[in-house]
Amino acid sequence: EFQIGNNIKPLDPKIIASVVRYATRRSQLNRKATGHSLVYNQLYPFLGLQNYTSGIIHHVRLTGLKPDTLYYYQCGDPSIPAMSGTYYFRTMPDSSPTSYPSKIAIVGDQGLTYNTTSTVNHMISNRPDLILLVGDVTYSNLYLTNGTGSNCYSCSFANSPIHETYQPRWDYWGRYMQPVLSKVPIMVVEGNHELDFDIYIYITGDQYKWLEEDLVNVDREVTPWLVVTWHAPWYNTYKAHYREAECMRVVAMEDGVDVVFNGHVHAYERSNRVYNYTLDPCGPIHITVGDGGNREKMAVPYADELGNCPEPSTTLDKILGGGKFCGFNFTLGPATGKFCWDRQPDYSAFRESTFGHGILEVKNETHALWTWHRNQDFYGAVGDQIYIVRQPDWCPVEPKVMKL
Repeated sequence: EFQIGNNIKPLDPKIIASVVRYATRRSQLNRKATGHSLVYNQLYPFLGLQNYTSGIIHHVRLTGLKPDTLYYYQCGDPSIPAMSGTYYFRTMPDSSPTSYPSKIAIVGDQGLTYNTTSTVNHMISNRPDLILLVGDVTYSNLYLTNGTGSNCYSCSFANSPIHETYQPRWDYWGRYMQPVLSKVPIMVVEGNHELDFDIYIYITGDQYKWLEEDLVNVDREVTPWLVVTWHAPWYNTYKAHYREAECMRVVAMEDGVDVVFNGHVHAYERSNRVYNYTLDPCGPIHITVGDGGNREKMAVPYADELGNCPEPSTTLDKILGGGKFCGFNFTLGPATGKFCWDRQPDYSAFRESTFGHGILEVKNETHALWTWHRNQDFYGAVGDQIYIVRQPDWCPVEPKVMKL
């Protein structure tokens, strides 16, 4: 168990082994893997702030697993004995041009709220094979070390000597998600609430070069679909976080990518195929799913509504642009000379301020089904749905760098 307080003593991870017993038959867990364990601490140099030390965290890697196979497993230390109950998971199918996970659940900005519970319950009902969480997991950095939280940390806790966090939120989230994550693998993208609010993040030229080379080297005969994800969206028509990711967008590549998934904006939005704010039949579709539950409320006003266009100098790219301003007035289309449109932009196909999640189903090399589900709807009801169609014969797949 974690400990939090003024006088805490970290646990010794060496007191217990890290063992997983597993097999394809529940009654015969005859394979064994061992790993290592650790604890981490959050210590503050200020009187009155509570320190934190985690429980023992175990890391065990299972090797030699067969694709698309159901495995049963137990975790613990059999020498004590102290073993968990028996759980199960299914491995991903073999990677090939015709083999994909059947259903990928995609959700962002999750948190631990009543809306989170509704999102997760709806998501489970769709029986995903893989979960992609596109950033902002627990919002632990919106809390003081005594557990007091606020939607606006700087507004409520301006006198705090340091930006505090309440690390037990991570323990609570782990326990809450265990019934899901013990069966379904998850990939997590880092969001701004997993970063230190007091520093800016810079993406260097070397990182851009790595990204460009990585995408260029994807063999589209072997990997037909190129889906990428990061936290802050490039194409967002809500007032909240409007055009705050311009620094990365104006130097990175979009061509060759099929779909981009983001969070950060607490709402749902799906774009048409777009490249540099212009409709492009070969551009990627950008989908924002920052509506997973959070505790900061929904993003509702649109930037294109009267009086809602942000002052450009306030749209700094704090997440990837090092706090710089990289925005510009549009140079093409109905919004030429303006920072915002005065109606829903052509590149925005569907938007709604509702909690929910999405499911991506890749059917074959050229067709994938995207479905967005609202929390307030009955299980299985569809809020937004499209087939995403690749046209490799019509669209070049060599990524290029966009220079403005």
